Amino acid sequence: MAEDLLHTRFAPYVAKTGEEYMNEAQLAHFRNMLETLKRELLQDIERTVHTMQDEATVFADPNDRASQESDIALELRNRDRERKLVKKIDETLERIERTEYGYCESCGVEIGLKRLEARPTATLCIDCKTLEELREKQVAK
Repeated sequence: MAEDLLHTRFAPYVAKTGEEYMNEAQLAHFRNMLETLKRELLQDIERTVHTMQDEATVFADPNDRASQESDIALELRNRDRERKLVKKIDETLERIERTEYGYCESCGVEIGLKRLEARPTATLCIDCKTLEELREKQVAK
């Protein structure tokens, strides 16, 4: 997935001693990561559209046709997931512009650089995310 590419392309941001949280350098680092991820995702989406148009073959054998349709369905599910991630990236870039990035939407505490490196679109601190997941599990039962 494109997020995996981020971790090989970008070295984690290392905060200097006494450095203010979510200063301009940190915001620029995360903005760059998010814009790169978005660009990669949009290229993948466009490449998939072109590939699907080029490979639109009608197979006489029902097994070949079923296999092709299964491949297309899987590809479309992946692209839909990536489309949702692009939307989340856009929302995150807006949070950076509003200087709200890096702070939990629920409780307002710092999310933390390490968590943001792992998931740059995170909007909740680890404690609030854990509580949210516990609530989801309880409702699902």
